[in-house]
Amino acid sequence: MKKHIRCGIVLTAWFALLLAPCLVFAQDAAPAGEAPAAVVEETTVVADAAPVELDSGNIAWMLTSSALVLMMTGPGLALFYGGLVRKKNILSVMMQCVFLMGLMSVLWAVVGYSWAFGGTSPYVGNFDHVLLNGIIPSSELAMDASVDGMIFCMFQGMFFIITPALICGGFAERMKFSTMCVFMILWGLLVYCPIAHWVWTETGWLSSANPESKFPGLDFAGGTVVHISSGVSALICALLLGKRHGYGSEPMPPHNMTYTCIGACLLWVGWFGFNGGSALAANGSAVNAFFATNLAAAAGVLGWVIAEWIGHGKPTLLGACSGAVAGLVCITPAAGAVDPIQGIILGLAAGIVCYFACTTIKKTFGYDDSLDAFGVHGIGGALGAILTGVFAKSVITGGTSGLIEGNPSQVLYQAVGVLASVVMATVGSFIILKILDAVMGLRVTQDEEQQGLDVTQHGEEGYIFL
Repeated sequence: MKKHIRCGIVLTAWFALLLAPCLVFAQDAAPAGEAPAAVVEETTVVADAAPVELDSGNIAWMLTSSALVLMMTGPGLALFYGGLVRKKNILSVMMQCVFLMGLMSVLWAVVGYSWAFGGTSPYVGNFDHVLLNGIIPSSELAMDASVDGMIFCMFQGMFFIITPALICGGFAERMKFSTMCVFMILWGLLVYCPIAHWVWTETGWLSSANPESKFPGLDFAGGTVVHISSGVSALICALLLGKRHGYGSEPMPPHNMTYTCIGACLLWVGWFGFNGGSALAANGSAVNAFFATNLAAAAGVLGWVIAEWIGHGKPTLLGACSGAVAGLVCITPAAGAVDPIQGIILGLAAGIVCYFACTTIKKTFGYDDSLDAFGVHGIGGALGAILTGVFAKSVITGGTSGLIEGNPSQVLYQAVGVLASVVMATVGSFIILKILDAVMGLRVTQDEEQQGLDVTQHGEEGYIFL
């Protein structure tokens, strides 16, 4: 009982610390903050100004894309991860995904968006948009004039949800739920938001939209921001928490591949919003990203299954699902820079390389990345980021990030972005986890782990109908 009271006090304290400064800044901030110029050209439009002409096609596509990305977390990732764990832990994984949909959505609106996209610093945002100040309609900002800003904020918020949810694959079946909640709050603000600011704002030091950047990288939809950051952080979680009890000495196969297959297919479909929506409009760039995304996923299936067939003698459904996700991860940074045929190349490479990472590399080093978050997202994201610098075509990048062509210099810029994301995710996750381990503890007890997290963390048991 005392343990739960302590956890409750810590959680309450963290929310209080987050909300208190936000309320102060919201009162002191200017009536209308400065939103990203590429998305909202003017945010200080008075209510009686001339009507803003809205593009209903772009609005419809971005609303649809936002919904598709949200679907990737629940039910997509919840089913994909849920089927891979043992039966006694399926509800714990689903709870993590669903709870993060709630927690990260509110955190994004309160302070996350401002910390990621506010201000003009090359390194971090500010508090201009706390509580969506300058984004939502107000007496200084008419409804129609706020639409572009709200759409961008909402769409980016869906990325803020799924990225920490991906990390859950690294510590599945053994992390305390209370600690997970606090970790995700701190990780989102201290790791994700700064990286997003570096890469996706016009003044970020890694942004191709920043004319003063010394390392103008290309990351169309989140190879560094989403996949490298989450994959590397998942590995740090796995290393610090240690292996699951019985790992390596007793079998731990997926308990329900039907769920995993359904989840993978939902992720595949949702990824069209993830990548296609990153064009921020219903235009040619969105069409190219959509097409390249599908072919990369398809090629990822082939690459993984062929490698598995050769290596183990039989192709598996798990391999096909994993290959699809690997291909999708790899094309994410490149979707706005390569054509669909090049997408096939990236997908094949991802299927083979990620298969190797999840089998040979994982076995060689002996870490317990429960659901291969690092092998698929960390390795796949890094591979995609580097290959973007190799295959980028100016005829495609010209519509999104200036005329950038694949060349050795661009590969170097991409490598700097990869390295920066790896360092940020590694150092940030390590420090946060060490502090939380001292304050709250990271891992459930051995008895709780053996009983399963469904019962010991949530007091529930899953009933499997499929």
